[in-house]
Amino acid sequence: MRPHATRAAFAWLRFLLSLALLALLVRSLVVAPFNIPSRSMTPRMIVGDYLFVAKWPYGYSRYSFPFAPGFIEGRIWGSPPQRGDIVVFQSPAGDDDYVKRLIGLPGDRVQMIDGVVVLNGAPVPRVRIADFVEPAVDGTCETAPWANVRLERGPAGEMRCRTARYREILPGGASYEVLDIGDSVGDNTIEFAVPTGHYFMLGDDRDRSADSRFVASAGGGVGMIPAENLIGRALVVFWSTDGGARWINPASWFSATRWERIGETF
Repeated sequence: MRPHATRAAFAWLRFLLSLALLALLVRSLVVAPFNIPSRSMTPRMIVGDYLFVAKWPYGYSRYSFPFAPGFIEGRIWGSPPQRGDIVVFQSPAGDDDYVKRLIGLPGDRVQMIDGVVVLNGAPVPRVRIADFVEPAVDGTCETAPWANVRLERGPAGEMRCRTARYREILPGGASYEVLDIGDSVGDNTIEFAVPTGHYFMLGDDRDRSADSRFVASAGGGVGMIPAENLIGRALVVFWSTDGGARWINPASWFSATRWERIGETF
């Protein structure tokens, strides 16, 4: 290889390595992409949303970095999360990342009674609002006699599901929407005491969320979340798709995009 060709090859290699290092630093310290694979945070987040997660608000721990290097201990910089934040974290029971809403801070007592959050002995206000309406998957939805869900035909003949929706207001003023499809195993729980350095998380789609109400298990509940396991705070939706795109049909890439969701912040 000629000298100038060798120099050009090394320059190109340095550029690629620098680019990879920059991408790693941005992903570890600034923002990281995350996708919504399940409906546990519906209606605020829906399956097919892609979002950026801000790393800096809560500071950094081993879970801020790819592969969670074991030689990093504790948490540095940043501020503690606030009640009502939408938080991405790694499950204490495995390598899965979850996204949930923070309900209980260290020292809080949290309980579910008939589907209502009871925080430090006081029920969290919950107001009935307009139903949440969404397309029916395969033309069906959870329409058991006990469910707060109805299958109906929309104005264009499409089948859709109508689910009972509430607005919940936490102490401090955080307000958000939750769904209630009816009685479920998580509607009535023991009173949980949130330990020091831990957080209690719930999904907004209460009856379809594996969260802190359930013992941490691989692919299941998450129990109490140690502060070290926090990855970041949901920041903005940068892409959203209804799943109808096909690689062989470029036109479907546009028709499947939920343009109205892009740019939504949390």
